[in-house]
Amino acid sequence: MAEKIWNAPQPDEIAAVFGSYDTNINLIQKQFQVVIVNRNTGIKISGSEENIEKAEQALDILLQNVRRGAGLNDQTARYVVSMVAEDAAEEVRRLSADAVSLTVTGKAVRPRTVGQKHYLDAIAANTIVLGIGPAGTGKTYLAVAMAVKALKAGDISRIILTRPAVEAGEKLGFLPGDLQDKVDPYLRPLYDALFEMLGSETVERDLEKNIIEIAPLAYMRGRTLDHAFIILDEAQNTTSEQIKMFLTRLGEGSKMVITGDITQIDLPDPKRSGLIEAMRVLKTVDDIAIHEFSEKDVVRHKLVQDIITAYANDANHEQRNAQNHHERKKSKNG
Repeated sequence: MAEKIWNAPQPDEIAAVFGSYDTNINLIQKQFQVVIVNRNTGIKISGSEENIEKAEQALDILLQNVRRGAGLNDQTARYVVSMVAEDAAEEVRRLSADAVSLTVTGKAVRPRTVGQKHYLDAIAANTIVLGIGPAGTGKTYLAVAMAVKALKAGDISRIILTRPAVEAGEKLGFLPGDLQDKVDPYLRPLYDALFEMLGSETVERDLEKNIIEIAPLAYMRGRTLDHAFIILDEAQNTTSEQIKMFLTRLGEGSKMVITGDITQIDLPDPKRSGLIEAMRVLKTVDDIAIHEFSEKDVVRHKLVQDIITAYANDANHEQRNAQNHHERKKSKNG
């Protein structure tokens, strides 16, 4: 058994890296089959040489997160350890580099997973990006952060946020209030992201000046959107006609980000989702990128990842059963 001393940082940094009740250290020990002990001379790591190296990489990245103020919670620690185990330590190291933007409280907005980093790179490099993935992957939040960054830099003159007013089992006509009252609940996640980035007063002022526009998708018809950063959220609930209409609104000097989760389609006929069609039709078009997140990119509670994985496994199981039933029926009839 080999041993190595990891030079001990400051006591408060050690406490942050180790986690509450040594949660992070226990995670590293279990994943890499090492023993980690806090000595006065440093942190001693015991195990095989290969596993010691991986444990040290994980500790270095966790310490880097602490020192850069990037945040270190259970989800981050689990993600770092899992990626180091997959030999992706260098990609994870780069996550807490330059911030995309700052929130109104001064908190840096950074990608927290490699998938999020690739998504941000795609937005920077392409005119249109489709961000596909489950809830909690930061699809909308990061798109809004990029929009705010572009607005502050003067790259665009306005931000336009839209989503289809379609949700499970609800019809706009049956909701109380005027049209704005009816559509606001559907647009609330977009307001929330903007409030965090810019503050409610700035958002309200920019809404009055039309620097920021938040509207249902139907309001986009017949327009040409120049010098704007346009985000279409919940695009899995668009029809083929709607998403084609939206895409053709693109004007000079504009960017578009289209986000959605194709496992959460609320249309009467899920097979007619415009987002699914767009993924197929646009996959070979230059200057359009399609980025697909996985359950590893979920930055919410660990159970959210487990729930998404469980449902995906169940769907695959049901699909295999249906295919086997079809093949048995075909063989019997043949």
